[in-house]
Amino acid sequence: MSAPQTYRAQLGVDIGGTFTDVALEAGDQRHTIKVLTTAAPEDGVMEAVAAVLGEADMTLGNIDLIIHGTTLATNALIERKGAVTALITTEGFRDSVEMGTESRFEQYDVFMDKPPPLVPRRSRHGIPERLDARGAVLLPLDEDAVEALVPVLDSDGVESAAIGFLHSFVNPDHERRTQDILARRLPDLAITLSSDVSPEMREYDRFSTACANAYVQPLMARYLTGLESQLGDRGFAGTLFVMLSGGGVTTLETAIRFPVRLVESGPAGGAIFASHIAAQGGLDQVLSFDMGGTTAKICLIDDAKPQTARSFEVARVYRFLKGSGLPIRIPVIEMVEIGAGGGSIAHIDQTGRIAVGPESAEASPGPACYGQGGVAPAVTDADLVMGRIDASAFSGGRLQLDTAAASEALRTAVGEPLGLSDELAAYGVGEMVDENMANAVRVHAIESGKTIGGRTLVAFGGAAPLHAARIAEKLDIDRVVVPVNAGVGSAVGFLRANVAYEVVRSNYQRLEGLDIGAINAMLAEMQAEALAIVERGAPGAERLETRTAFMRYIGQGHEISVELPQRELTPGDDAVIRKVFEGAYQTLYDRLIPSVDIEILSWIVAVASAPEAVPPANGDASSFDAAADGSRQVFDPASGAYLKATVYQRGSLTPGARIPGPAVITEDETTTVVTPLFDARVDGRGAIILTRKTGGPA
Repeated sequence: MSAPQTYRAQLGVDIGGTFTDVALEAGDQRHTIKVLTTAAPEDGVMEAVAAVLGEADMTLGNIDLIIHGTTLATNALIERKGAVTALITTEGFRDSVEMGTESRFEQYDVFMDKPPPLVPRRSRHGIPERLDARGAVLLPLDEDAVEALVPVLDSDGVESAAIGFLHSFVNPDHERRTQDILARRLPDLAITLSSDVSPEMREYDRFSTACANAYVQPLMARYLTGLESQLGDRGFAGTLFVMLSGGGVTTLETAIRFPVRLVESGPAGGAIFASHIAAQGGLDQVLSFDMGGTTAKICLIDDAKPQTARSFEVARVYRFLKGSGLPIRIPVIEMVEIGAGGGSIAHIDQTGRIAVGPESAEASPGPACYGQGGVAPAVTDADLVMGRIDASAFSGGRLQLDTAAASEALRTAVGEPLGLSDELAAYGVGEMVDENMANAVRVHAIESGKTIGGRTLVAFGGAAPLHAARIAEKLDIDRVVVPVNAGVGSAVGFLRANVAYEVVRSNYQRLEGLDIGAINAMLAEMQAEALAIVERGAPGAERLETRTAFMRYIGQGHEISVELPQRELTPGDDAVIRKVFEGAYQTLYDRLIPSVDIEILSWIVAVASAPEAVPPANGDASSFDAAADGSRQVFDPASGAYLKATVYQRGSLTPGARIPGPAVITEDETTTVVTPLFDARVDGRGAIILTRKTGGPA
């Protein structure tokens, strides 16, 4: 195959809850910018794009590629601001999305609220039809009943419909016939088939995913096509890609068809960014720490590859409590997300303790120090009062911060109720948010069966470098990396992603008696579907393909992921697959179950364009003491007092520069705080490396 297409200039655009970030790369030059997210997110995008193009002295006509990630789908699900949606399902099963798994995520809370389904009961319609578990028709589709739904959907103002029938993942004929009937009678109706968006068993997860896709599809279609039109009107004639939650990018058409795959697109870009930094620096074990204005995202990365998962929860009622959200079966980079961003609001809880988040001040009104009408204290207010942020240089000086307003907000909401000074109130807020993040890392590592010790913390996002050293102290991590352009890490990560697509199918097979012919035919169809999408996004590029099966011992409730031979299966491969399964099972559970057959439930084919080669890191230059730009008082949590910290401008630091802690390193999009337990240096790539001082306390 020919080499992948190269781009003269490309843009990464990331819309977050508080800021919209843009990174422009042209040759070896990179320009970045961070602006507040606007109520109409496309306005913020165009503002940021115009600003970064002006800085680079370019126009949209010079741009070959734009990769876009957005929280729009996520926010629509969380805020319940999607389309009027109906669910059409097998008669007798319309309450499946409300019953769920009947599990309790908060065992002893008698007032526990379950997440309400996206589609209310009055909009869920049962149709007489039935397939058995192998897809054989037990009851033919009642087409008259489907026809009778047309006036009902029309009178209810339904904009989008999810069609999910029992066992349709094996035989989608009834779903497709229902789609044909409705599309003919209601041509403006957006339709999602569960057999397309999540062709896997477990109907609750499948129906929930289909409903979520249908719920956001009209909104995302309008937004993405409108953005494409605005860009075209301003001279953009290149390619627009969209970031997927699984870490790849895809075409606009695929994103419009399956917008549910975009729910974690921004955080996925951050994980790709951290993976690239890990590969570039030869770091085997990394803890990715992405802290923006609304949330903090934590991801474990081994051998430059982030952990991945097959499911995700969105719109949690207890926002960061597992089990309290709507399940979505999509490929996703596995991470833990907590309400700990620069805009997270601090308050006193019912027990009289300082609590932070998950509520956020967001971009408007923002933290009190933004001067936009916000009165509740946020993490940014605490950082400002503790001296970590320069009020006049925040966001490159584009937003002047009000220290007095920050102090007043902290005094009213935290200091006076607890009898604390403004400084101690800020310290309490900062310590609480740092401990929340450190604890989330500990729990995530335990749940993943991995350790934290020996990892390098890679910090990025507008707020992460402010807190990274203190979190490293809490986690006993000795090394922190703050990459170049850390403040817009996710946007830069978009530009490191490859075009990729993953197809999943459920096809129940027992390893003993595996139907190799049927499986090969199914895998070939899946490969063709994924290849077609990747080819549209990266024509002629070298392909990488992986084949995976989800397997378990008969009678178990959960499967494990097992890599298949990356070719057509042949007689005798059942023994090969068994050996790989047993090796993976032994690693996970330290035992095998003899004399029990193995069953395969789902199959995955993932195709991606070959990633760009990671250039070797430049050798470190000879060390020298960096020239300081002054000093200021910064509160040190470890000692509980203000210390004199030397201030440096990152733009003036060159490879080899040595910065002893305590220090503050400022740049337009973030600030790096070097606590007294760390020293910093600038490596050959321009990254800031914080290293724990020898003999310093843990």
